[in-house]
Amino acid sequence: MTAAAIAHLRIKLDDVEPAVLRRVQVPVTIRLDRLHLVLQAAFGWTNSHLYEIRARDVGWGTPDPDFGDGPLDASKARLIDVLEDVGARSLKYLYDFGDGWEHSVRIERVTDAVPGMTYPCLVEVTGRCPPEDVGGPWGYREFLDATADPDHEEHAERLEWIGGSFDPAAVDIQGLSKAVEALAKKWARKPSAPRKRTNRSRGPRRMVTVVQCLGEALLVREKRFGRLANESSPASALGSKSKMLK
Repeated sequence: MTAAAIAHLRIKLDDVEPAVLRRVQVPVTIRLDRLHLVLQAAFGWTNSHLYEIRARDVGWGTPDPDFGDGPLDASKARLIDVLEDVGARSLKYLYDFGDGWEHSVRIERVTDAVPGMTYPCLVEVTGRCPPEDVGGPWGYREFLDATADPDHEEHAERLEWIGGSFDPAAVDIQGLSKAVEALAKKWARKPSAPRKRTNRSRGPRRMVTVVQCLGEALLVREKRFGRLANESSPASALGSKSKMLK
Protein backbone atom coordinates (compact mmCIF):
# COMPACT_ATOMS: atom_id res chain seq x y z
CA MET A 1 0.00 0.00 0.00
CA THR A 2 1.48 3.31 -1.08
CA ALA A 3 1.02 6.66 0.66
CA ALA A 4 -0.75 7.98 -2.46
CA ALA A 5 -3.45 5.28 -2.35
CA ILE A 6 -7.15 5.99 -1.86
CA ALA A 7 -9.39 4.10 0.58
CA HIS A 8 -13.02 3.47 -0.46
CA LEU A 9 -15.15 3.60 2.68
CA ARG A 10 -18.71 2.44 3.25
CA ILE A 11 -20.27 4.02 6.35
CA LYS A 12 -23.66 2.95 7.72
CA LEU A 13 -25.47 4.49 10.66
CA ASP A 14 -26.32 1.57 12.95
CA ASP A 15 -29.79 0.74 14.33
CA VAL A 16 -31.58 3.33 12.19
CA GLU A 17 -34.42 2.82 9.72
CA PRO A 18 -34.80 3.94 6.98
CA ALA A 19 -31.15 3.19 6.25
CA VAL A 20 -28.63 6.03 6.35
CA LEU A 21 -25.51 5.18 4.38
CA ARG A 22 -22.58 6.99 2.77
CA ARG A 23 -19.68 6.02 0.54
CA VAL A 24 -16.63 8.25 0.55
CA GLN A 25 -13.12 8.10 -0.85
CA VAL A 26 -10.25 9.39 1.27
CA PRO A 27 -6.44 9.27 1.11
CA VAL A 28 -5.05 6.45 3.23
CA THR A 29 -2.80 9.05 4.84
CA ILE A 30 -5.72 11.10 6.18
CA ARG A 31 -5.49 11.89 9.89
CA LEU A 32 -8.25 10.43 12.00
CA ASP A 33 -9.37 13.83 13.27
CA ARG A 34 -9.87 14.84 9.63
CA LEU A 35 -11.67 11.58 8.89
CA HIS A 36 -14.06 12.59 11.66
CA LEU A 37 -14.71 15.90 9.86
CA VAL A 38 -15.30 14.07 6.57
CA LEU A 39 -17.92 11.82 8.18
CA GLN A 40 -19.58 14.83 9.80
CA ALA A 41 -19.83 16.59 6.44
CA ALA A 42 -20.93 13.47 4.54
CA PHE A 43 -23.77 12.67 6.93
CA GLY A 44 -24.84 16.21 7.71
CA TRP A 45 -24.00 16.19 11.40
CA THR A 46 -23.14 19.55 12.99
CA ASN A 47 -19.94 18.55 14.82
CA SER A 48 -21.46 19.63 18.13
CA HIS A 49 -20.41 16.67 20.29
CA LEU A 50 -17.46 14.47 21.14
CA TYR A 51 -16.53 11.48 19.01
CA GLU A 52 -14.37 8.38 19.00
CA ILE A 53 -13.02 6.21 16.20
CA ARG A 54 -12.37 2.65 17.29
CA ALA A 55 -10.41 -0.21 15.73
CA ARG A 56 -10.75 -3.37 17.79
CA ASP A 57 -9.86 -2.32 21.35
CA VAL A 58 -8.07 0.93 20.43
CA GLY A 59 -9.87 4.29 20.31
CA TRP A 60 -8.94 7.74 18.98
CA GLY A 61 -10.65 11.04 19.62
CA THR A 62 -10.10 14.24 21.59
CA PRO A 63 -8.01 13.41 24.68
CA ASP A 64 -9.12 14.79 28.02
CA PRO A 65 -6.11 15.79 30.15
CA ASP A 66 -8.12 15.07 33.31
CA PHE A 67 -8.67 11.43 32.34
CA GLY A 68 -5.62 9.38 31.50
CA ASP A 69 -7.59 6.40 30.24
CA GLY A 70 -9.41 8.34 27.50
CA PRO A 71 -8.98 7.94 23.73
CA LEU A 72 -5.70 8.47 21.93
CA ASP A 73 -5.16 11.73 20.08
CA ALA A 74 -6.86 11.38 16.69
CA SER A 75 -4.73 14.19 15.25
CA LYS A 76 -1.63 12.05 15.70
CA ALA A 77 -2.87 8.93 13.91
CA ARG A 78 -3.58 8.23 10.25
CA LEU A 79 -5.90 5.78 8.58
CA ILE A 80 -2.93 3.93 7.08
CA ASP A 81 -1.53 3.45 10.59
CA VAL A 82 -4.77 1.76 11.65
CA LEU A 83 -4.81 -0.46 8.58
CA GLU A 84 -1.19 -1.54 8.92
CA ASP A 85 -0.48 -1.46 12.66
CA VAL A 86 -3.81 -2.60 14.06
CA GLY A 87 -4.58 -4.75 11.02
CA ALA A 88 -8.25 -3.73 10.96
CA ARG A 89 -10.37 -3.46 7.82
CA SER A 90 -13.37 -2.06 9.65
CA LEU A 91 -13.86 0.71 12.18
CA LYS A 92 -16.51 2.00 14.53
CA TYR A 93 -17.27 5.70 14.59
CA LEU A 94 -19.17 6.89 17.67
CA TYR A 95 -20.61 10.40 17.63
CA ASP A 96 -22.34 12.11 20.55
CA PHE A 97 -21.80 10.00 23.64
CA GLY A 98 -25.22 11.06 24.95
CA ASP A 99 -27.34 10.05 21.97
CA GLY A 100 -24.88 7.29 21.04
CA TRP A 101 -24.82 7.43 17.25
CA GLU A 102 -22.68 4.50 16.16
CA HIS A 103 -21.48 4.12 12.58
CA SER A 104 -19.97 1.01 11.00
CA VAL A 105 -17.08 1.92 8.71
CA ARG A 106 -15.82 -0.69 6.27
CA ILE A 107 -12.79 -0.33 4.00
CA GLU A 108 -14.15 -1.88 0.82
CA ARG A 109 -10.97 -1.55 -1.23
CA VAL A 110 -7.82 0.51 -1.72
CA THR A 111 -6.94 1.86 -5.17
CA ASP A 112 -4.66 4.38 -6.83
CA ALA A 113 -5.77 7.98 -6.89
CA VAL A 114 -7.40 9.26 -10.08
CA PRO A 115 -5.19 11.97 -11.67
CA GLY A 116 -6.75 15.40 -11.28
CA MET A 117 -9.23 14.23 -8.65
CA THR A 118 -9.37 15.96 -5.25
CA TYR A 119 -9.92 13.92 -2.11
CA PRO A 120 -11.86 13.32 0.06
CA CYS A 121 -14.97 12.99 -2.08
CA LEU A 122 -18.52 11.81 -1.50
CA VAL A 123 -19.66 9.19 -4.02
CA GLU A 124 -22.93 7.78 -2.63
CA VAL A 125 -25.70 9.05 -0.36
CA THR A 126 -28.67 7.12 1.03
CA GLY A 127 -31.10 8.41 3.64
CA ARG A 128 -31.29 11.61 5.61
CA CYS A 129 -29.27 12.13 8.76
CA PRO A 130 -31.38 12.17 11.96
CA PRO A 131 -31.72 15.50 13.79
CA GLU A 132 -29.12 16.32 16.42
CA ASP A 133 -30.16 15.70 20.05
CA VAL A 134 -33.22 13.66 19.08
CA GLY A 135 -32.33 10.95 21.58
CA GLY A 136 -30.31 8.40 19.60
CA PRO A 137 -31.78 5.55 17.53
CA TRP A 138 -34.59 4.90 20.02
CA GLY A 139 -35.55 8.58 20.21
CA TYR A 140 -35.34 8.88 16.42
CA ARG A 141 -37.91 6.08 15.99
CA GLU A 142 -40.28 7.89 18.32
CA PHE A 143 -39.67 11.14 16.47
CA LEU A 144 -40.50 9.57 13.08
CA ASP A 145 -43.66 7.99 14.47
CA ALA A 146 -44.84 11.29 15.94
CA THR A 147 -44.11 13.42 12.85
CA ALA A 148 -45.68 10.90 10.45
CA ASP A 149 -48.96 10.50 12.38
CA PRO A 150 -51.18 13.60 12.61
CA ASP A 151 -53.13 11.91 15.41
CA HIS A 152 -50.05 11.33 17.53
CA GLU A 153 -50.21 13.26 20.80
CA GLU A 154 -46.73 14.74 20.19
CA HIS A 155 -47.24 15.43 16.47
CA ALA A 156 -47.51 19.22 16.69
CA GLU A 157 -44.82 19.49 19.35
CA ARG A 158 -42.29 17.48 17.35
CA LEU A 159 -43.01 19.41 14.16
CA GLU A 160 -42.51 22.67 16.00
CA TRP A 161 -39.23 21.37 17.47
CA ILE A 162 -37.85 20.40 14.05
CA GLY A 163 -39.18 23.55 12.42
CA GLY A 164 -41.59 21.95 9.92
CA SER A 165 -42.06 18.63 8.18
CA PHE A 166 -39.34 15.99 8.18
CA ASP A 167 -38.85 13.45 5.37
CA PRO A 168 -36.19 10.81 6.24
CA ALA A 169 -35.75 10.03 2.53
CA ALA A 170 -35.20 13.64 1.42
CA VAL A 171 -31.45 14.26 1.29
CA ASP A 172 -29.60 17.38 0.23
CA ILE A 173 -27.02 15.48 -1.81
CA GLN A 174 -25.63 18.63 -3.40
CA GLY A 175 -25.17 20.32 -0.05
CA LEU A 176 -23.42 17.29 1.46
CA SER A 177 -21.14 16.96 -1.57
CA LYS A 178 -20.18 20.63 -1.37
CA ALA A 179 -19.38 20.28 2.33
CA VAL A 180 -16.98 17.39 1.66
CA GLU A 181 -15.53 19.18 -1.36
CA ALA A 182 -14.85 22.26 0.78
CA LEU A 183 -12.73 20.12 3.10
CA ALA A 184 -10.79 18.73 0.14
CA LYS A 185 -10.05 22.22 -1.17
CA LYS A 186 -9.08 23.49 2.27
CA TRP A 187 -6.62 20.68 2.92
CA ALA A 188 -5.17 20.79 -0.60
CA ARG A 189 -4.44 24.53 -0.39
CA LYS A 190 -0.73 25.30 -0.29
CA PRO A 191 0.71 28.48 1.21
CA SER A 192 1.88 30.91 -1.44
CA ALA A 193 5.64 31.26 -1.78
CA PRO A 194 7.05 34.58 -0.54
CA ARG A 195 8.07 37.01 -3.25
CA LYS A 196 11.79 37.32 -3.80
CA ARG A 197 13.22 40.81 -3.49
CA THR A 198 16.15 41.43 -5.81
CA ASN A 199 18.68 44.24 -5.50
CA ARG A 200 18.34 44.85 -9.21
CA SER A 201 14.69 45.83 -8.95
CA ARG A 202 15.15 48.18 -5.99
CA GLY A 203 18.79 49.26 -6.50
CA PRO A 204 18.40 52.17 -8.99
CA ARG A 205 15.49 53.75 -7.11
CA ARG A 206 17.35 53.44 -3.83
CA MET A 207 20.53 54.92 -5.39
CA VAL A 208 18.63 57.92 -6.72
CA THR A 209 17.08 58.51 -3.32
CA VAL A 210 20.46 58.37 -1.59
CA VAL A 211 22.01 60.78 -4.10
CA GLN A 212 19.12 63.20 -3.68
CA CYS A 213 19.45 63.12 0.11
CA LEU A 214 23.21 63.69 -0.06
CA GLY A 215 22.75 66.54 -2.52
CA GLU A 216 20.20 68.27 -0.33
CA ALA A 217 22.39 67.84 2.74
CA LEU A 218 25.43 69.33 0.98
CA LEU A 219 23.37 72.25 -0.28
CA VAL A 220 22.09 73.03 3.20
CA ARG A 221 25.58 72.74 4.63
CA GLU A 222 27.02 75.00 1.94
CA LYS A 223 24.40 77.71 2.57
CA ARG A 224 24.86 77.52 6.30
CA PHE A 225 28.65 77.78 6.26
CA GLY A 226 28.56 80.44 3.57
CA ARG A 227 26.28 82.59 5.74
CA LEU A 228 28.49 82.16 8.77
CA ALA A 229 31.60 83.06 6.79
CA ASN A 230 30.01 86.26 5.49
CA GLU A 231 28.91 87.30 8.95
CA SER A 232 32.36 86.74 10.47
CA SER A 233 34.44 88.51 7.73
CA PRO A 234 36.05 92.02 8.34
CA ALA A 235 34.30 93.49 5.34
CA SER A 236 31.03 92.41 6.76
CA ALA A 237 31.85 93.98 10.12
CA LEU A 238 32.89 97.32 8.54
CA GLY A 239 29.80 97.35 6.46
CA SER A 240 27.69 96.96 9.55
CA LYS A 241 29.48 99.84 11.36
CA SER A 242 29.14 102.16 8.39
CA LYS A 243 25.43 101.49 8.31
CA MET A 244 25.18 102.32 11.98
CA LEU A 245 27.11 105.67 11.55
CA LYS A 246 24.86 106.71 8.77
